[in-house]
Amino acid sequence: MTKLEKLHQEIIACRACPRLVAWREEVARVKRRAYRDWDYWGKPVPGFGDPRARLIIVGLAPAAHGANRTGRMFTGDRSGDFLYAGLQRAGFANQAHSERRDDGLKLTDAFIVAAGRCAPPDNKPLPEELARCAPFLDREMALLPGRVLLALGAIGWNAALASAARTGNRIPTPRPAFGHGAEYRLPDGRWLVGSYHVSQQNTQTGRLTPAMFDAVMKRVRALLET
Repeated sequence: MTKLEKLHQEIIACRACPRLVAWREEVARVKRRAYRDWDYWGKPVPGFGDPRARLIIVGLAPAAHGANRTGRMFTGDRSGDFLYAGLQRAGFANQAHSERRDDGLKLTDAFIVAAGRCAPPDNKPLPEELARCAPFLDREMALLPGRVLLALGAIGWNAALASAARTGNRIPTPRPAFGHGAEYRLPDGRWLVGSYHVSQQNTQTGRLTPAMFDAVMKRVRALLET
């Protein structure tokens, strides 16, 4: 078993946040009617992707009836449909759909992590819950050869900056601001790039379009090749 696999077992077993444990398990027990025949995951969700990845994608937290149901990052919901379609167009995924853990999806040179590992009520983890999860993010990223960090949303951006600061990078004050297409080169040489989150709220209102996401991914690819 690799160090990354051991870490993922530790993540899955975590029960550090009582509010999140209660919520994720209630959702898994009650279920949404459309998924009443599913055996919900109902546990923290580990990272997913290529362990040799140069691109690390930093998300927010699992969706209640997405990753909390399927057990894989951005799997089983509209956010994942948008994200993996974009990753396939950019050459990082072998398919555009993501429905379940055994659906054949593979990432190449990309790995997905998250600021929080449990589905939070209203998709809003509390600051203290993110703080308890932060060591998992630090340890996971330390095991990956990432050269570019792609932050999905402001929370992902801030989590990536905070992780970089905890692991020896001196981040200026005020901290670099999040924005779609924002870029910041960390003192250790890695690049941090921002994208609006692939949430259904953003993609269905046009705040984030496929063309906008493709433009960010084109820049990510260019940074990886420099």
